[in-house]
Amino acid sequence: MSKYTGNGLPRVRISRRRSGIGLAGDTVRGGLRVMQTLNVLARTGAGWLSGRRPPTPVLLRETFESLGTTYIKLGQLIASSPSLFPADYVEEFQKCLDRTPVLPFPVIRRTIESELGRSLESLYAWVDTQPLASASIAQVHAARLHSGEDVVIKVQKPGVEHVLVTDFNFLYMAARVVELITPGLSRTAIAGVIDELQSAMLEECDFHKEADNLERFNEFLAATGNDRAVAPKPYREFSARRVLTMERFHGVPLTDLEVLKAHTDDPTGTLVIALNTWFSSLMLCDFFHADVHAGNLMLLEDGRVGFIDFGIVGHMRPEVWQAMSQLFEGISQGDSQQTAEAMASIGMTREKVDVAALARDIDAFQSRLTHLDPAAVLEGGRNDREVNKVLMDLVRIGEQHGIRFPREFALLLKQFLYFDRYIQVLAPEMDLFGDARLDVWGTLDRLH
Repeated sequence: MSKYTGNGLPRVRISRRRSGIGLAGDTVRGGLRVMQTLNVLARTGAGWLSGRRPPTPVLLRETFESLGTTYIKLGQLIASSPSLFPADYVEEFQKCLDRTPVLPFPVIRRTIESELGRSLESLYAWVDTQPLASASIAQVHAARLHSGEDVVIKVQKPGVEHVLVTDFNFLYMAARVVELITPGLSRTAIAGVIDELQSAMLEECDFHKEADNLERFNEFLAATGNDRAVAPKPYREFSARRVLTMERFHGVPLTDLEVLKAHTDDPTGTLVIALNTWFSSLMLCDFFHADVHAGNLMLLEDGRVGFIDFGIVGHMRPEVWQAMSQLFEGISQGDSQQTAEAMASIGMTREKVDVAALARDIDAFQSRLTHLDPAAVLEGGRNDREVNKVLMDLVRIGEQHGIRFPREFALLLKQFLYFDRYIQVLAPEMDLFGDARLDVWGTLDRLH
């Protein structure tokens, strides 16, 4: 079987060019956003001077939440980056919630009609005025096409992209100030996280790219002969940069064992499909779904597993995945020596690693992994606290031995922990790496 490849996603950079609005309008709105940011910072400073002085991680988290979209996303990224930030910051920013109000439907209507150039009634036979979900970047509504297909419409909130560009420019200028008041953070870590968040969030604002991801994931499934999993089909004729119309999936999420059992006689088989599909995508697709909490996996009415929400995707170099696969297998089998050797291979080391000493320290981590509460993972959410605590423990062990992990390590390990917990709750009789029905490693070996 040949390896499926697609066009790589271009890296997005902050642009100061016009984007459909006048340069003067950009300048005015940018100035207003900067003033709003400075006002929040001034209030924070005034509170500090008046005697309200919580720990620095708490102060930063509260300030980020007051600043809105960009900073909340930055906080969430800090929460999932224990390889880059001190533990007290990672733990505190796990409380950083994306609280966004629902926009009135007339605002949603105007955006759809402006982007697609037609009246809402000519585009859709029916649109639910109450949203299915509302996040910082977009709001999602159920709808039906005139041809009868059930769809969902993802509509970008007005002004989001402009706010992001303005905020990122401000963040770069403010980085040195942040260093002065938070000496526990390194400039390299801050710059790296800002750069990664900038690229991801600006790409997320271009719904053409998310439509590309959906199509390419389904092409990967077809190329590998996988008819047991599927991603929503995008409707290009009803989509634009800020509007994405997608096939609506009907089914149940993989969040509740009793609900799952009511819809299938083989919950273990459902998990095997999801696992084989996701692991195979690491090597056979040019990106992988990087947020596989249970809310983004569905058992559809026809028995297939639906992968939804491709707003967060990752990219994996083959050599990194080979080392990661050894790490996952070592953790699963309780093989501390293999785990230690894989960690030394993955990490960016500052000195020669004593693998034997590292293996001894990993034994304690294996105990923590065994006692992780699996029910918490099934609640969904990208910042699951128990998963992060285990991840942070492993990172600390590595750092004690001179290892600094790349961010892709944390991203992949977190997805692995999610799957491991799903199995403990939904199919405890199945061995993640040893079950004959789960042929991840055999499949990858045959393909290479």
